[in-house]
Amino acid sequence: MSEPLFLISQEDWSLHRKGYEDQTRHREKVKEALRNNLADMVAEEGIFASNGKNIVKIPIRSLDEFRFRYNYKRQNHVGTGNGSAKKGDVVAKDGDPNQQQQGPGKGAGAGDQPGVDYFETEVTLEEVENHLFSRLKLPHLDKKEQAEVVVDSIQFNDIRKKGIMGNLDKKRTILQAIKRNAQEGKKGLGKILEDDLRFKTWSEVKIPHSQAVVLCMMDTSGSMGRFEKDIARTTFFWISRFLRQNYSNVEIVFIAHHTHAKVVSEEHFFTKGEMGGTVCSSAYKLALELIQQKYSPSKYNIYPIHFSDGDNLPSDNDECIEIIQKVMEVSNFFAYGEINQHHRMSTLGDVFKSIDHPKLRSAVIYERKDILQALTTFFTENKEEELKA
Repeated sequence: MSEPLFLISQEDWSLHRKGYEDQTRHREKVKEALRNNLADMVAEEGIFASNGKNIVKIPIRSLDEFRFRYNYKRQNHVGTGNGSAKKGDVVAKDGDPNQQQQGPGKGAGAGDQPGVDYFETEVTLEEVENHLFSRLKLPHLDKKEQAEVVVDSIQFNDIRKKGIMGNLDKKRTILQAIKRNAQEGKKGLGKILEDDLRFKTWSEVKIPHSQAVVLCMMDTSGSMGRFEKDIARTTFFWISRFLRQNYSNVEIVFIAHHTHAKVVSEEHFFTKGEMGGTVCSSAYKLALELIQQKYSPSKYNIYPIHFSDGDNLPSDNDECIEIIQKVMEVSNFFAYGEINQHHRMSTLGDVFKSIDHPKLRSAVIYERKDILQALTTFFTENKEEELKA
């Protein structure tokens, strides 16, 4: 009689999670790359012209897996050792002069060590926005006493026997018919009578909102070259997307100016350029007129933001200071961004340096990656948050 055959096996279920773990590790690598490359992605050229459909590429360090390899020739390799090492022995110390530096990028000259492999992965504009907008906040947003009351939602909060057929509550109607038949000693649904009909009634939920208006002012004069206009438009692109995605009741007004200022459409603001001289007070005057005529400080949180290359008619500077002071009196803040690629002297920059006011926020953009710093300067609650960002 043959002995019974037993088969014992053990399956490593961790292998079934390998795909999930690799995906999780990849997502963490993507998040890390987004954090490290956010300034470059925000400054991506022409991103405002994509209408939110851009896909940005970022470098991520290669995710090679460790693996054992059979050494049939029993050769010595780097890091193999002579077999005398024990657990707990110190292999080397940081800064040890006797320890020869190894690895990519160590020492002077061209080098003969291999580099670190990386690949480029694509991230959507939405992913970039999530990382960027988590750092930003519309500062000093106050609840206004005379804030406009708007309909926030519709709530069905009552049931009645009369109503329109579009509001018929089918579930309650059927339950009422079954209940009536049961009381009459009948089983099942049976025929639905008019007295069985039940209708939902609704009411509007009205919530007072803290109104806000952002006055986007951009210098479009001849001194604003292609680089300056592209930087200004890219920054305003991120500002408009941030406001619309995070605040439901913020109005954006676009103002373009040279020697004269005018309110323009969003398309005109982002696509059309102009020539001529520069009189910045024209934009500030128009902003003040809009505040006085349409956007009362008692009802609106007001945020004027101006971008320029710093050139201005010298005789206009005194008037600029006077109007800026008036605008700041009725605003939550006044933000000035200067695009100064060549680190030159700035006429308008001197104007703002002479103004000492807690509501004034200014930033200088020397290169594209400075856009991120300008955004965090303008859209943080206070200076401490700006430093952390």
